[in-house]
Amino acid sequence: MTDRYASFVQSAAGRALVKRLGLPDPPRLRRHHPGDPLLPGPALLGTATGGRLAEPITKILIAAGVELRDTGTAGPQDRFGALVYDASGITDSTELRQLYDFFHPQARSVLPSGRVIVLGTPPQECAAPREATAQRALEGLVRSIGKEFGRGTTAQLVQVTRNGGNAGTLTSLESTLRFLLSGRSAYVSGQVIRVGDGAASAPADWDRPLDGQVVLVTGAARGIGAALAKVLARDGAQVVALDIPAAGDALAAVANDIGGTAVQLDLTAPDAPTRLAEHLASRHGRVDVVVHNAGITRDKTLGRMDADRWDQVIDVNLSSQERINDVLLERGLIPTGGRVVSVSSIAGIAGNRGQTNYATSKAGVIGLVDSLAPALRERGISVNAVAPGFIETRLTARIPLVVREAGRRMNSLAQGGLPVDVAETIGWLAWPASGAVSGNVVRVCGQSLLGA
Repeated sequence: MTDRYASFVQSAAGRALVKRLGLPDPPRLRRHHPGDPLLPGPALLGTATGGRLAEPITKILIAAGVELRDTGTAGPQDRFGALVYDASGITDSTELRQLYDFFHPQARSVLPSGRVIVLGTPPQECAAPREATAQRALEGLVRSIGKEFGRGTTAQLVQVTRNGGNAGTLTSLESTLRFLLSGRSAYVSGQVIRVGDGAASAPADWDRPLDGQVVLVTGAARGIGAALAKVLARDGAQVVALDIPAAGDALAAVANDIGGTAVQLDLTAPDAPTRLAEHLASRHGRVDVVVHNAGITRDKTLGRMDADRWDQVIDVNLSSQERINDVLLERGLIPTGGRVVSVSSIAGIAGNRGQTNYATSKAGVIGLVDSLAPALRERGISVNAVAPGFIETRLTARIPLVVREAGRRMNSLAQGGLPVDVAETIGWLAWPASGAVSGNVVRVCGQSLLGA
């Protein structure tokens, strides 16, 4: 679906009109293309007194080919592809002034589609209440920067466990920084991402971080699912694309295009989990990554909704995920180092009129991640979710014009996202290098004002 307003804004006449009338100004976002450098310019690195992450961050960025500067060498005319700040040393609210001292002079120095990343400690791991208070304050800073800096700049907070010297933690920190700095994260902003303990393995080639992985994608025939299959295959995965029999032709086209395999299966059928498990066991012997993308909407206000609409949405969007997870885990088909990634929605965070069934199911997906993460961590399996906002698909194309335009503009990037934005985020969570990233719900919404 084409965003005609955003296209018009890129023209000379459009830019003049936007400036004169103060209309929303959607920037042209930097998205990933294989072989791209992580950043369009150097990164400025700053560290609070006592910061524990500056050394590993420096090594990671240099290894990734990023040119690094510090405040001692940066000039007033310099422009940066990213501002990266280690705030892990801040242990008291009085020390928050260091954030101002770093970011205030650089507020206009970030290049278009630049990145701001602040690194800290999970408040629950802090040694004292004052430290936890100061670390929690970082969320307000990051989310405000995401709304202030403009021109496609995104801002994130990465909370790194105190056991930051663990090899798996450092590898997952590298995967997270590579994702957040690159064009893969174009529509992700204002997020808090936790990097904990866990096994993780760096790829031989960061351009193909899923080499050798068997990945199941449900709901793969169209939209986000089709984009998912394409991105995961591009990154080296062997993709098993699944959808309902009625979508068989479209599903076959997706699978053929990426060199994957197609499975036609109704996930709500009583024997669906068993049939799927048997297929994966016989064809592949395992499934390294399970992406629960299949979902439906059956919208009505609660007072007008019949029971079938409620039951169908809960069953497809939530209960089927639980049933599939149970069987695959029980049979040991998801090995140590495996990944489970579910698709939630900002409707599951903020709610949505006329979608009580959908919002309930998507909030349940977040609950699934919260409840499974501790148990699966013991088996070396990570579980995360993404929560898309307004994404340009055939479903959002059906929304009435005024509502559709509001959905597009009510975020810090003033535009809808693309299916590839969701796919890139899921791809990062699926990487073997992201094993210490678990229990997260990452919004792919351009920092939507809904639920903010």
